[in-house]
Amino acid sequence: MYRSLGIPEDRKDLFAQPLGHLISGKRNVTIPKVIEYFKKISSKINIFTVGDIVTQDFIKNEFLLNLIKLSIIDGKTKREKIKINFEGIFENVIEFKNPAGMIHKDSWLLIKQTINSKKKTLIKIVEGEEDLLVIPLIIELSFEKKIKNFIVYGQPPITDSKIKIEEGIVLVEVTKKIKKKISDILETMKILN
Repeated sequence: MYRSLGIPEDRKDLFAQPLGHLISGKRNVTIPKVIEYFKKISSKINIFTVGDIVTQDFIKNEFLLNLIKLSIIDGKTKREKIKINFEGIFENVIEFKNPAGMIHKDSWLLIKQTINSKKKTLIKIVEGEEDLLVIPLIIELSFEKKIKNFIVYGQPPITDSKIKIEEGIVLVEVTKKIKKKISDILETMKILN
């Protein structure tokens, strides 16, 4: 049974840290580096984007757009509304509510069903935010031979914590190691219902 989970106040630093490989820099620098990174991989690649700006940047590039299987957005960047034209890009568009600062229990099943549908899908969070949905994505994605699944999200600069983190794009390859790390993180989250 899936449960809604939230971040404990004393663990917020843990959730601000990149879960994978951080390509640091501004968008005009990171996107060419991301393209170069993915072009070096000989396996088939599936990309799952989380966040409006990273999704916008990926759909503007034909190479990256062709790799996208699922994108999750909330229509905001840095708490400001943003409008992106996704017309004709996705086979399926799903509107969903996921309260800020939590993973709603229904998001687990939605993400699992969306992955299994094999349709290029956009999940638009119409109320709340998408940030933490990286976690159920990592858990619900499976390993396949000769296919590499990557979750990609934008990393804001973190300057007010113990560890300084640069702005950039985070590439999370779904592996046993990252699934274990996320399972450990899930143990630290508080159950909301």
